[in-house]
Amino acid sequence: MADAIRVLLVDDHQVVRRGLRTFLEVQGDIEVVGEAADGASGVALAGELRPDVILMDLKMPGSDGMDALCRLKELDIPARVLVVTSFTEQRTVVPALRAGAAGYVHKDIDPDALAGAIRAVHAGHVLLQPEVAGALLAQDSGGNGGRSGSLTEREREVLALIARGRSNREIARALVLSEKTVKTHVSNILMKLDLADRTQAALWAVRHGVSD
Repeated sequence: MADAIRVLLVDDHQVVRRGLRTFLEVQGDIEVVGEAADGASGVALAGELRPDVILMDLKMPGSDGMDALCRLKELDIPARVLVVTSFTEQRTVVPALRAGAAGYVHKDIDPDALAGAIRAVHAGHVLLQPEVAGALLAQDSGGNGGRSGSLTEREREVLALIARGRSNREIARALVLSEKTVKTHVSNILMKLDLADRTQAALWAVRHGVSD
């Protein structure tokens, strides 16, 4: 499976990891490359195995998922993190997304939908189940939400395409622009909205309806 999506499982429950591995191993385009029972081990394995996607629980003894997300960001490990957890409250969803999670789904997600979620985040999309998106949208609209009016119409178009997981090249093609111009628009969007990266920009777009 040379082109398979390489997945690392990080969950403190062995039965959960075993169930995930059993299901994912029958997917023709997904390969489970490793397992970890806590955040610290997950980060260490991510650095060693360089997976494409990490399925991460948040609540684990010792070093939890939030610690792992922050550490992955510090180490600039490029794996996309899909949080798979039992907690969808705003107080857990929002910090995880801000820490760099590319998606957030509940553990009772349909297995086929989970496989689809893995493919989606691997393709660059931000993936939120409806109840998770609801928790995000329930946040107060303060902070940088009031800055949406500072974006030009073209910047809003670029932002909407970022939220759909499009690369600069794809955005340039869709809007008939040069890649250099798109890069400038992306930099301006991040600066105006006080965001750190494209993932945060995509989440901002989802929250404020720019991706519709």
